[in-house]
This record gives sequence, structure tokens and C-alpha cells, in this order.
Amino acid sequence: MSNAPHGGTLKDLVSRDLPRQAGLKLAAAGLPSILLTERNVCDLELILNGGFSPLEGFLNKADYDSVLQNMRLADGSLWPMPINLDVSQEQVKTLRLVPGARLALRDPIDDAALAILTIDDIYAPDKHREAALVFGADDIAHPAVHYLHNSIKQFYIGGKLEAIQLPAHYDYVENRYTPAELRAHFRKLNWTRVVAFQTRNPMHRAHRELTVRAARERQCNVLIHPVVGMTKPGDIDHYTRVRVYKAILPKYPQGMAALSLLPLAMRMGGPREALWHAIIRKNYGCTHFIIGRDHAGPGKNSQGVDFYGPYDAQELVARYKDELHIEVVPFQMVAYVAETDEYYPEDQVPAGTKTLNISGTELRRRLKTGASIPDWFTYPDVQKILRSQNPPRGKQGFTVFLTGYWNSGASVIAEALQVVLNQDGQRPTTLLKGETIRSELSTELGFSKKDRDTNVHRIAFVAGEVTKCGGAVIAAPIAPYAGARQAAKKTISEHGGFFLVHVATPLEYCISTDRTGTYAKAKAGHIKGFTGIDDPYEAPEKPNLRVDASVHSVSQIVHEIILLLEKEGYIGER
Repeated sequence: MSNAPHGGTLKDLVSRDLPRQAGLKLAAAGLPSILLTERNVCDLELILNGGFSPLEGFLNKADYDSVLQNMRLADGSLWPMPINLDVSQEQVKTLRLVPGARLALRDPIDDAALAILTIDDIYAPDKHREAALVFGADDIAHPAVHYLHNSIKQFYIGGKLEAIQLPAHYDYVENRYTPAELRAHFRKLNWTRVVAFQTRNPMHRAHRELTVRAARERQCNVLIHPVVGMTKPGDIDHYTRVRVYKAILPKYPQGMAALSLLPLAMRMGGPREALWHAIIRKNYGCTHFIIGRDHAGPGKNSQGVDFYGPYDAQELVARYKDELHIEVVPFQMVAYVAETDEYYPEDQVPAGTKTLNISGTELRRRLKTGASIPDWFTYPDVQKILRSQNPPRGKQGFTVFLTGYWNSGASVIAEALQVVLNQDGQRPTTLLKGETIRSELSTELGFSKKDRDTNVHRIAFVAGEVTKCGGAVIAAPIAPYAGARQAAKKTISEHGGFFLVHVATPLEYCISTDRTGTYAKAKAGHIKGFTGIDDPYEAPEKPNLRVDASVHSVSQIVHEIILLLEKEGYIGER
């Protein structure tokens, strides 16, 4: 028999409100509504399907304050994580939101009404206090604290929900179970003891070994229960990870393991998050839950120290074991012993025995460079999946971003570089010249700082999409502002290489070689907001390459760029 839900009753609001679905959908059409954020959607789905039992809505102020201070709802129920619906001052005013009013909550993808919220209260949180109490520090190096201060709006709305429908999913539908569906699946399989394995990373041989050991020691079956909502920024996308989980599932003995995807928005909250995860797995019917070393830890704080101790999460959850009614299985780190071709818990490895391991950092390095990954570490089919999504640099896309004054030579350098890269033929090359983008994508923009930044943002978006597909991009806007260039780097670097080239040709040279008279018109006041005349140019402090077209020929500069790309492994063969 599967474990009882937290609080004794599974709060499956979708099933509860199904007889009223048509009426609720009709009512939602006439109500003020808001589009939810990605995190809101994840939270809402788990409230509606019972994954967040005993919650029946977003926290009102009494529950919120109690959760922050005591890790309990106002009624005393154990609940460690604040689940809030945030709105802006403008939304409160425009939508006339007041206690007692009803509000439709809509999916940002298809605008479908998912639920109706009846407002209990509207309150302004102390975000600094929330960060300190929930995450242990008000430090924006913590991804959830950064999100709190930079993405969460000014007000929270608390209130109960009426369910219309769950968000639509189009990927891996066969592996998406609600708590009620997963409990029914366990009953069908005659699984009475189930140990859940939480992960936001790909699985390898060591993960298979530790889950099998946990199952063997506790006489359980294994539920691989990965998070496919929001995880830590920079994590491998869930599409790749799910393909890995599907590939590793047959490596378990027949009938031992199952896969179910969890649409959770993680907060990387360490101890509190581990307790929250345990409650969620209890609601899904699991009887045991594996908690690892530094469970849901975000890494290091702004002082370079880990936010949480390695066993803080295990210790906090153990403190509430009598109330949780789910047995925690401590994560036992395993090590590979080459002599016996087996994995052993580290505390069972005989003294002096040589063990092997590959860290996550080292694995990412091998994937990026194309270096070999041994079979003892991961399965060949898993390695194939990871390599398909993490090709070596020679097959990754990249962007060369040239910036400098108008008539600095950046446009000529860009065109010459495109010719050289096309000659190489290693990958398709796209040229995004400033004047081309202005005429094709940004015709409505002027030359204010806001419009200039918008133009660079659009260039970065296009360059990022081409880079993601393995192409080479040469962008040559003026891009005078450091902030916009940094934002462009962030956008593009998520998908491949980014190389900032400062074409540092002196302004005087740019003016003296201007045969069009453009600078003269700007000096005379006929052109306003012209970079270098009456608008500033913020020179890059640390570009990947700094060149000067008044000193070196275009061919020499292009050759320097080619050498930089070769050095970093993006062109040529090694």
C-alpha cells in the first residue's frame, strides 16, 4: 500500500472540481485575469494535482509568515517552503484586486484558464527577510534570492483555488503522472515500498548503483523522479536528461524501476528544500526518499563558501522523521574500483584501494573538448545522448561580435571574416551588419540609449539562435554601451562561443577617413545622438581581442581573429 498523503488527504483539486469544470471555465471568461510566470505555472500544477498537499491555494499572509518563521502553515501543518502568487502594483490597481474578488489564472503559452483564485488578502512581502529565513542568507549569489529580488513582483496574493484544468504538456506525456495516477500505477504493479530518487542531472552508472543498493537494503522498488520544471540556471535541459533516464531504465532488473517526471520549480533551498521534496514524494505515494550530500544546494555564496553544509539537509529532515512518515535514505557516495570492476560505498572501500571518479566539471570538460569518457563511468548510449547535445567545440556554433565607432573598419572586417570562414566551409556563416539589422529588424528604432540597447538585444537574440544551431555569426553593430554588450554575451554564451572584438580605431582616424561627410553633419548638429560626437562610446575593458584598423590591414586583423577561434577550438581539427 502506498504512503498516505501529507496531512492525510490528497488535495486533488482537479478531481474535486471536475463536475464544475464547464461552469468554472465559463466564469473565468468574465473575470479579470493574469498570465502566470513559468514558476507560477509549476507551483499551480502541483497545487491543483495534489503534489503540494495539504495546500489548496497560494499562501495568505498568516500562512506565509508562519512558514517563514516556523516551517509550518498557520494550522500547524509542516510545510517549509513559501508558495506565493506575485503581482505588480499596476496589476492590483488595473484589475481592481481586493479581498473577496475572484481572479482567473491563465497559462502564458496558450492563454487557457487553469484556475480561479478567490483572494484572501494582498500583502507586500519583506523580501530581505524571506531570503534570510528561507535560504539562510540575503545573498544574490543564491539563484532563488536573485530571482526573488529581480523577478518577483511587489505583492503576494493569498487565497484558495478552484481547478479548471492542468497546464498542457506536449513532451513525454507518457511519463507525466499526477500523484493520483502514480499511486494507481503503484497499485497496478503491486509496489508497496517505493524509494524515490530526486535528480536534476543526467544519471550514470554510479546513480544506478546507489539506487539499486537503496532498493536492496530497504526491500523497495525504485522511482526515478527527476525535476523537469525550473532547476538551477545552467543545468542541462530536461529534454536531454529525460532521454538519458529512458536509456538508463533498462539497466535495472526487470520490474525494479519506473520513471515519472516532476513539474517542480526548484528553489535550490538546501535543507528546507529537502524537507519539501520529502513531503512531495510522500504525496506521490513513495515510502522512502533518497537525500544526498548537499541536497538541492546552489553552490557557493558571494564569499566563496558553500551556502549549506554537506549534511545539513539530511539532519533537518531526520529531525522531522516522526512527523513526515517517509523514511529518508541517506545518499551513500559510491566509488569505482577498477580491480573488481565494481562500485562500492566509499565507507566500504578497503584502505589503500585505488578508486576512480569523474567530477561534473571534468565531465563537462570532456564533453566540450570531445575527450574520451570511460565506460566504467557511464553507459555508451548515455554518452551518445550527451555528446549529441554537447558537441565538441569544433562542432559548436559561435559569434564574433565586433564593436567600435562608425567607420572604424568593423563592417569591412566583418565581411572579410565571413569570406574566410565560408572558404573554410566548416559551418554556415551569418553576417549581421549594423545597417542591415537597422533596415530589416529595427526600422522603427531611433538612436536613444533605449533604442540602441533594444537593437543590440535583437542582434543577440538572432545570433544566439544561429549559434545554438551550430552556425557561425559575425555581428558588427556599433554597440556603444557596455551593459548591452554584456547582456548580448550572456544571451549568446548560453548556446555557444562568444568573442568580443573591439575595433579600437581612433575616433580622429574614423573622422578623417569618412568620405560620406556623416561625421561633419553630426558635428554641425544635423545628426543628433551620433556616437563619438554627442553620444558616448563605452570602450570594452576586457575584450577577447582589441584591433586597430589605422595600424593593421584588414587581412592581418582577420588572421588574428582566425587564430583566436583556432586557439579556442572552434575551427580546425585537433
